[in-house]
Amino acid sequence: MAPGSIQLVIILGYLALLLGLGLFSNRLFRGTKLDYQVASHSIGPFLLLMSLFGTTMTAFALVGSTGQSYREGIGVYGMLASSSGIVHSLCFFLVGVKVWSLARRHGYTTQIGFFRDRLDNDFVGLLLFPILVGLVVPYLLIGVIGSGAVIQAMTAGLAPDWSMFQTVGADQAPDPATNGGVPAWLGSLVICLVVLIYVFYGGMRGTAWANTFQTTVFMILGVVTFVVIANKLGRQETFAENLQVLGAAIPESHATREQMSQSKFLMYLLIPLSVGMFPHVFQHWMTAKSGDSFKIPVVFHPLFIMIVWVPCILVGAWTMGVYSNPELQPGGPPLPMLPSGVVDSNKVLPFLVKTHTGPILGGFLAAGILAAIMSSLDSQFLCLGTIFNNDIVTHYLGKERISDERQVLLTRLFIVAIVAVTYLLSLGNVRSVFAMGVWCFSGFTALFPIVVAALYWRGLTAAGAICGILAAIISWLYLFYQGTQVPMDQGGLSGYMVRLSIGEQSVEIMPVVVMTVCSTVAMIAISSVTPKPRDEVLAKYFD
Repeated sequence: MAPGSIQLVIILGYLALLLGLGLFSNRLFRGTKLDYQVASHSIGPFLLLMSLFGTTMTAFALVGSTGQSYREGIGVYGMLASSSGIVHSLCFFLVGVKVWSLARRHGYTTQIGFFRDRLDNDFVGLLLFPILVGLVVPYLLIGVIGSGAVIQAMTAGLAPDWSMFQTVGADQAPDPATNGGVPAWLGSLVICLVVLIYVFYGGMRGTAWANTFQTTVFMILGVVTFVVIANKLGRQETFAENLQVLGAAIPESHATREQMSQSKFLMYLLIPLSVGMFPHVFQHWMTAKSGDSFKIPVVFHPLFIMIVWVPCILVGAWTMGVYSNPELQPGGPPLPMLPSGVVDSNKVLPFLVKTHTGPILGGFLAAGILAAIMSSLDSQFLCLGTIFNNDIVTHYLGKERISDERQVLLTRLFIVAIVAVTYLLSLGNVRSVFAMGVWCFSGFTALFPIVVAALYWRGLTAAGAICGILAAIISWLYLFYQGTQVPMDQGGLSGYMVRLSIGEQSVEIMPVVVMTVCSTVAMIAISSVTPKPRDEVLAKYFD
């Protein structure tokens, strides 16, 4: 049997099982728009925890973090994961519960609907729609690209003589880490189709059940992956001895925050605030059966993040230590390389799974990685379809003119369109899943002050919110463009920092800080000089 064939069979079997689960959930579908979009507000604590965690654990957390840890060391955990657990839980408690309460009271199914009513302004919906879609699509790209990379690396050697399966390294010779594997574009296409089918038929109820199943899968298999790779890389008799050897192998630069300034380390604390503006997280909040459903996610979400993220970070740093030391370097193929001659960080994790496990175990571990990726893609696709139907089509044409069945169909059709656009964009040259994720999150973080103000500040005006949104997106576009001008050998988008001169000293600031400050200042300044919202509007939210 050709190398990679067993892994391919297992991956296809897992995808078939997932399709079956999605199609089964369609039997529970009640046929209404409310059920398709927010599961009729019936999701209990456990399903809410699993679906929220699943939708926040993307290829960014697994594939991206492992690759970034290979490049920058274990400090990557401190930059994002350690703070994400706390910040996400705070957002669930301070924002999520309040959003759920307002959604139940006023019938909201999307965040745009909430902002329209809270600000008593129709234009804010038209403004937010393209911005949210524009920021979610890069988020989707993370998953689509990551899934293609995983499948290609895991099936390497399957068909090395097929021209479409061949890949080359920096020296234009076949890359042993990926050559003969299912092309990344084909793997991504299959994943898109599978997610599309079970979201198309199952809606939010199917998404919640699929996320629960997939979260369970990737958490269990993630622990197994960590232990197996540690034993293979360390090559000692016991797991404890392997941890000792691998810890000592990590270069000093990667065992500390040496490659990250203290200011950069602290500024990364802003990134997790993005969860408070994710449209798909908003939608999941609105599915809760009661306010008590949030208790379990608030408590256990940080623990789940640690269980998943710590192994990914350690594996990335260990790989740098082992593969940079000739005495420790294992036999077998070298790490996957880009044509430019640098390690392809997006493929470090699937490469390790492929080369350091047996074919059967490797296939199951690959399925676990794909489970983490797909558990976020489905929620994002569904939320964009919901926003399009509720906030564009039916909002302007009138709910009474379009039946529930027709609204469900419109939601599904837009999901198909978004999947197609995302897949086509994934065919472009995206060097770093991690960098793409950080920029996507930065945009949502810059919008976070708007939702906090809408929930807790009576003085927020429509003009203030609109100016804050515009300030966030204009600064994002400008800084993103500046980041694209940075050469790849200087870090590219992931290495771009805003440099400010203070006297004779120069300070580097992450783009997310500039964006957030711009949106906050604009929102407060304009709100303070424009007419306050009507009393009857404020009474709906604060009395």
